[in-house]
Amino acid sequence: MAFRTSHFVSAFALAGAIILGACSGNKTTDQAYEEEPVTQLYNAAVDQLQQGNFDAASVKFDEVERQHPYSNWAVKAQVMAAYSLYMANKYDEAVVALDRFIQLHPSNKDAPYAYYLKGLCYYEQISDVGRDQLMTQLALKTLKELITRYPESEYSRDAQLKIELTYDHLAGKEMKIGRYYQSRQQWLAAINRFDSVVDKYQTTTHAPEALHRLVESYLALGLREEAKKNAAVLGHNFPSSKWYLETYALLEDPSIKAPQDEPWYKMW
Repeated sequence: MAFRTSHFVSAFALAGAIILGACSGNKTTDQAYEEEPVTQLYNAAVDQLQQGNFDAASVKFDEVERQHPYSNWAVKAQVMAAYSLYMANKYDEAVVALDRFIQLHPSNKDAPYAYYLKGLCYYEQISDVGRDQLMTQLALKTLKELITRYPESEYSRDAQLKIELTYDHLAGKEMKIGRYYQSRQQWLAAINRFDSVVDKYQTTTHAPEALHRLVESYLALGLREEAKKNAAVLGHNFPSSKWYLETYALLEDPSIKAPQDEPWYKMW
């Protein structure tokens, strides 16, 4: 689930360099004994970043903090060092750096961005539905925390979009397991998985299929009333879905439906 830089990230990364360009001629008395002025160090780091030298940029940003720990730019450099690690695909190191920033500067104006970038570090490691979903869970947790803490942040809207995609991914995992149990005629285990999709992820693209699979599984167990209930929910909420048509055909099959039964679509 590749993402790479959005306009949010790019704008954040360049903002410091633009401002520093305007004030690079101003040195504080505290910087006189330092090896390099803070503006020179920071701009050199941004140059490395823009050239795609992400490891070198991270080192340079760390140097800003090391040489000028009490400068305003030292705080900005912490976030930018983490961003450079993110761009270098060093997600674990980036998360460590971001956690440190969040712990030290919870009320800083860049804290929402730190949560957002941490969420992206997990989001970009989301694997296919056949593998462990730890990164999916961590991405979901971090992005939800961003929205809870900073609902008005400029990053919250994009975080919400990614949360929806993350839910879809988790639902896909449940569907894969449910279909596996179904293929082995382990109907109750399959039903539990499909029910989980309907209950937890009803707004995802997998919900119509989950309802259809519930109908199949209940019919296999001979529980026609339960099958009809799920078919009714499918017909009411997803009337244009292909799964609606397949469910309709399934329940109208004479080999399944007793002649005296009322058609399922007339049950509500």
